[in-house]
Amino acid sequence: MSMLGELRTIGRSRRGRNDEAHGKDDKAALAFLAPWIIGLLGITVGPMIASLYLSFTDYNLLQNPGFVGVENYARMLGDERLWASLQVTFTYVFVGVPLQLAAALLLALLLDRGLRGLALYRSALYLPSLLGGSVAIAVLWRLVFGAEGLVNSFLAVFGIQGPSWIASPETALSTIITLNVWTFGAPMVIFLAGLRQIPRHYYEAASIDGAGPLQRFRSVTLPLLSPIIFFNLVLGVIGSLQAFTQAFIVSNGTGGPSDSTLFFSLYLYQEGFMGFRMGYASALAWLLLIIVAAFTAINFWASKFWVFYND
Repeated sequence: MSMLGELRTIGRSRRGRNDEAHGKDDKAALAFLAPWIIGLLGITVGPMIASLYLSFTDYNLLQNPGFVGVENYARMLGDERLWASLQVTFTYVFVGVPLQLAAALLLALLLDRGLRGLALYRSALYLPSLLGGSVAIAVLWRLVFGAEGLVNSFLAVFGIQGPSWIASPETALSTIITLNVWTFGAPMVIFLAGLRQIPRHYYEAASIDGAGPLQRFRSVTLPLLSPIIFFNLVLGVIGSLQAFTQAFIVSNGTGGPSDSTLFFSLYLYQEGFMGFRMGYASALAWLLLIIVAAFTAINFWASKFWVFYND
């Protein structure tokens, strides 16, 4: 056999061994990915497809779903409680998210000053974020803002008779917004990490140019921290649009008083699991998906005008 023929034979042999090795690697990768793929199809994709189908049906969990076309979506236009829930939810988002981010940024700035025992303060301030969405904290919030709660007990020391904050339509939503602001720990930690990444020489240069603390914050901190603000903003908006536990516990699942705490997700729950109108609830779930996607897309579009990436 000629030298050229031997080289070709060796090349084919090596390619065969490489192909066999790649085949084994592919099978191993699929084996490791199989639980995730099964979970994705069975827990996420499958229920989403089923929900989309049910949104075009009349289904009460007890009988077979009957196809009704776009009737569920048309019903939304005249559903007054749906529009009330959207108003409550948007108020919660537009008021609660900026206040939470402002509180988180303020505390991050304070912690960034090199306090002794920083790890302890950071852990203590982060703790409400771990507990803020839990049932226990929501129950505690009812006790704090109830007619004989901690807030009114404090006001009584000064001779002030406070109302039942969670039972008044004027203040019920404000108590839940306060609870949301109180869970500032997660964005605070992210802000603190972002502040630590800002080069100190920018502040030194600004100080040499005569910039005061407020001007350094406005001209250096905010622009360089804008990607972190954007990240926290997107997560905060998405989470607030899906808020459920606080309103459910504080209002005993009614959304009261006078639907003042009727969040969209709570109304969806009432329709699906209290009124057994699962077809309509599925349509509401898809409306919520569209709203979340729209808010996220708007945030990404608007970020082009105010987010600064220091490449």
